[in-house]
Amino acid sequence: MAVILIVFLPLVAAIIAGLGGRSIGRVPAKVVTTAALFIGALLSWPIFFQYIAGDAQPVVVPVVKWIESGGLTVDWALRVDALTAVMLVVVTTVSSLVHLYSWGYMEEDPSQPRFFAYLSLFSFAMLMLVTADNLVQMFFGWEGVGLASYLLIGFWYHKPSANAAALKAFVVNRIGDFGFSLGIFGTFLVFGTVSIPAILHAAPGMIGSTIGFAGMRVDTMTLLCVLLFIGAMGKSAQIGLHTWLPDAMEGPTPVSALIHAATMVTAGVFMVCRLSPMFETSPTAMHVVTYVGAATCIFAATVGCAQNDIKRVIAYSTCSQLGYMFFAAGVGAYGAAMFHLFTHAFFKALLFLGAGSVIHAMHHEQDMRYYGALRKEIPITFWVMVAGTLAITGVGLGPVGFAGFWSKDAILESAWASGSVPGVIAFWLGALAALLTSFYSWRLIFLTFFGEPRWAASEHIQHALHGHHDAPDEEHGDSGHDARPVPMGSGGYHPHESPLTMLVPIGLLAVGAVFAGQGFHSIFVDAERAPEFWRQSIAFSEHLAHAAHQSGLLIKLTPTIVMLIGLYIAWRNYMQKPQAPANFVAQFPSLYRFVSNKWYFDELYDVIFVRPALWLGRLLWKGGDEGTIDRFGPHGAAYAVSIGNRITTRFQSGYLYSYALVMLLGLIGAASWAIWWAQ
Repeated sequence: MAVILIVFLPLVAAIIAGLGGRSIGRVPAKVVTTAALFIGALLSWPIFFQYIAGDAQPVVVPVVKWIESGGLTVDWALRVDALTAVMLVVVTTVSSLVHLYSWGYMEEDPSQPRFFAYLSLFSFAMLMLVTADNLVQMFFGWEGVGLASYLLIGFWYHKPSANAAALKAFVVNRIGDFGFSLGIFGTFLVFGTVSIPAILHAAPGMIGSTIGFAGMRVDTMTLLCVLLFIGAMGKSAQIGLHTWLPDAMEGPTPVSALIHAATMVTAGVFMVCRLSPMFETSPTAMHVVTYVGAATCIFAATVGCAQNDIKRVIAYSTCSQLGYMFFAAGVGAYGAAMFHLFTHAFFKALLFLGAGSVIHAMHHEQDMRYYGALRKEIPITFWVMVAGTLAITGVGLGPVGFAGFWSKDAILESAWASGSVPGVIAFWLGALAALLTSFYSWRLIFLTFFGEPRWAASEHIQHALHGHHDAPDEEHGDSGHDARPVPMGSGGYHPHESPLTMLVPIGLLAVGAVFAGQGFHSIFVDAERAPEFWRQSIAFSEHLAHAAHQSGLLIKLTPTIVMLIGLYIAWRNYMQKPQAPANFVAQFPSLYRFVSNKWYFDELYDVIFVRPALWLGRLLWKGGDEGTIDRFGPHGAAYAVSIGNRITTRFQSGYLYSYALVMLLGLIGAASWAIWWAQ
């Protein structure tokens, strides 16, 4: 009963707020949706602790008979096991806190009921995904979060940039979803069922088999796993299908936290871990997952170093952290991947909501170059942001450390301990990405909270000083990536701390960022306790866990060493020698342009896909539709009738002798035809 309430209360709340928002008003709509998620969180944590204590067994709660067509039978049922329990607490906890945070952040928005309805709909779709007992039900939730993300990213539909970002997210995700749907079709073709337990049970029996695909014979399990992973690449913004994620920042900041922290972007990681026994049957597919994750990890970390928009820095950080999770899964460390997903939800939601508090204080200015000296103006936001930064950079030593210290170290140690070539490559790329993560994270802290105030140069601050009121997160544009200096001084503006409805959620998330790693490390990855916790819900390798634990001292210290190097570089360049970044850009302009322009992925896709598609569309429109079909079809027929009318009107003279002549000619013609036909 509890899991049914957890899943369906957000749906009921979304319907009430969405359809009855105007009738019941803003406050009741916010109360209903927020209460639904808090109830879900209160019900989810006891389930999670029952699995930790070993008092719970996997259960399947039937809901309704859904689809019966030939050999396809799909029952709508909610599966609850240890993996689901982890996702339930992550989704409901972060979503409930985001709902509460939105009370303060969206206070001035006139469409609050619609916004909260979208949030709750998003949460329902994600909960449907993580409780799915079959692939069709998972696909239903998969598409549901895609739809809800489109609605949330484009919430401020009066902004062209928000509409474009929403469409981009929708289209790019459809590309990945096409691969996911092909994987589901192929799985049903091979196994004759879409039931996840049945597929995982039968998967080892298909090792070594082949299947026809694109005119070739390929390994069955490799093909199925790679197709399914393409879906994960789109949803979790892996390299190649990542371009939608930074643009999703056009949505309100609570949306950014919800999408990037615990829900949509982690769906791909969850899916790979849920189907881990299936992926274990194909070493090739595992290598693909490892290489893609490692490449994403380092790519996004490099781009994050050159961003000036505070939300985009954190967005690329999300992309990089997802790469860690995937290459952990690729080397077989599914427990470590889920552990990082768990800790990442807390510190990344904290960082996004903390960034929203900064933006709120700075009158919706998002360019960090116009910040500075904010630690004394908004001290609570400053300290929680520092806590989130300590977590994401992996600060810790020995038995004490922040959340990211435990989960990121577990991933890197597992990658090294795997002993495979992809694992070792992933380890070194992950270590370099950890250095860059430390650099851009502390760069954000130093630019935002330290130094001299640079507020006077902000257009948004000038609006505030002169009495103008912007809509929350109104289109500020990409402030560019040049390293031009900005004028100093506060200009008379005084930033203000956020209201309690915003500070309480980030304070609670800060507790998770500090203690979640140390408190739950053993149950997720420890070779002694983790097998009892996971109970076959993922393919947990005790051998790999032992090997990771016994890694050499240098391997264990590598994350800490690179973190300190990144911290030193950021401190030297943004505190000790503030002119150093501009000097670097002047010395390596091509490298800076390459990184700040995100490796030119968008420009490349524009040349390869967008422009040819537009050209083909115009050709089919102008040449095919208008030039051929309409010309010789309806337009041509209408033109022929028009010409015929012009000719016949000449015979409408109104004179009796003209009509008599026409009648006579008609009779002569008819008689001639009759005589000719008779012969």
